[in-house]
Amino acid sequence: MTQPRQPGGNGHLVIIGGHEDRKEDMAILSRFVELCGGAAAKIVVITAASQVADEMWRMYDDAFGALGVTRHSHLELQSRQDANSEDYVRQVAQADGIFMTGGDQKRLLALIGGTALDAEMHAALKLRGAVIGGTSAGASAMSGHMLAQGRTDLHPEKGAVSLAAGLGLLQRVVIDQHFSERQRLSRLLTVVAQNPYLQGIGIDEDTALVIERGVGIEVVGEGAVTVVDGRTMITNVADVRDRDTLELIDVRLHLLPAGSSYRLPGAGPEGGKRLPAPLLDFLENVTKRNPMS
Repeated sequence: MTQPRQPGGNGHLVIIGGHEDRKEDMAILSRFVELCGGAAAKIVVITAASQVADEMWRMYDDAFGALGVTRHSHLELQSRQDANSEDYVRQVAQADGIFMTGGDQKRLLALIGGTALDAEMHAALKLRGAVIGGTSAGASAMSGHMLAQGRTDLHPEKGAVSLAAGLGLLQRVVIDQHFSERQRLSRLLTVVAQNPYLQGIGIDEDTALVIERGVGIEVVGEGAVTVVDGRTMITNVADVRDRDTLELIDVRLHLLPAGSSYRLPGAGPEGGKRLPAPLLDFLENVTKRNPMS
């Protein structure tokens, strides 16, 4: 069912922290369209995370229209039956870009997780080199481990957050959005303390982490991407009670402002900065190209 895509290649993820500019310079959506192949690209918009799907679609219909895209359409999924329908799966199979809007990531996964449409999205990214974008809830849903719920407190607290299964388009990370604006560092630290094999990615509003599989990353927009790495961390998380403040020692934090660009050694043409050693594992992880990942 999958179709060859031009320009083809490695596949991209455009992971947006929410509230991206949809009316003025539209830097993030412009980059998404460019990666899809330009104004002639075929783009499908999935509004399944939102309870006001028509309103959400109108916003992106206007935005993509303003960017000159004429072949963009709405996948209005109301049920898991819709997500298994041949028509909707075919539309994803023929798309250059798939864009997931904001709303509630749990709702999004309840409707599409494990369906034929879910499988076709993986094929689109990993076999055809398509572009998958997601904003807010659509961003959090991309990873294999998804933030399902969690409080934003002054300090990281044991048991303050919970995870659920996400789409698995990238692994061994967890994504939080509206990051600086909603002061979510403490809850990302909680996630990493309770799950030290995961690296936390916090993405500010009107900011996107763009991942080219097997090649590198760039940060687009107005804010920054925060990476929290707790793999060498010392913590008392196993010994304290729920809601106790956690002791965290030797947690690494990386801040990548808009304009940052890094490539893996030997990955295609030069263009990104020389990769700092502390980011090597993170970059190798998020750009992994194993089709089974």
